[in-house]
Amino acid sequence: MSHRPFHWYRYASPQAFYPLAGRMIPWFWALAAIFGVAGLSVGFLIAPGDAQQGEGYRIIFLHVPASWMSMFLYLVMAFWAGLGLAFRFRLSSMMASALAPTGAMFAFLSLWTGALWGKPMWGAWWVWDARLTSELILLFLYLGFIALQAAIDDPRRADQAGAILALVGVVNIPIIYFSVKWWNTLHQGSSLNLARSSMATTMLYGMLLCALACWMYAIAISLMRARRIMLEREKDTLWVRKELGF
Repeated sequence: MSHRPFHWYRYASPQAFYPLAGRMIPWFWALAAIFGVAGLSVGFLIAPGDAQQGEGYRIIFLHVPASWMSMFLYLVMAFWAGLGLAFRFRLSSMMASALAPTGAMFAFLSLWTGALWGKPMWGAWWVWDARLTSELILLFLYLGFIALQAAIDDPRRADQAGAILALVGVVNIPIIYFSVKWWNTLHQGSSLNLARSSMATTMLYGMLLCALACWMYAIAISLMRARRIMLEREKDTLWVRKELGF
């Protein structure tokens, strides 16, 4: 019995990707809930208090995953935007547009939780620290991408302009990541790297579970937004009319 080979590239079209995304969304929502409950339970109920920062350190179970996701989603957004700019793939540009609001949300959450953490640790809600400033620039890049696309009526021109901005903004990601090494900043260095971690095992597991929850959430909400964008941009096509029952 012969089997037809499975080709991922067939899902490069909005028509094929739309139903696939619809099937994946419930699974990612379920995983986000499972990892979220597990991570927050470990982080806020099981993990021990920090010897120096006391109980206030627990904000890191929200702050650190949000910071990671704000940088990671920008790279993914820039990748999709660049792919759409180079090869004119409609789905690529739609995915970039779908990712931007979620990335902006995580950048804002990173700054907000950082302020809650910084007040008791530094005595101030905000300091012009290298990492904080570059993270603020990242939020502005997300908002600029969204605003630029909204300001241009022609979707193709909007995608091209947004892609150029997204690609230029990629230079900010290594600045955020290495800022604590390149400059003398108030922000503490990383407690986690690929080789070893200075964190207690329970803290580490809690943070990784929260990071997985954020990742699953980002995928689920971005796929939902991508499906909405597909319907808006492809509204005059036959497949959308069939999907909507027209």
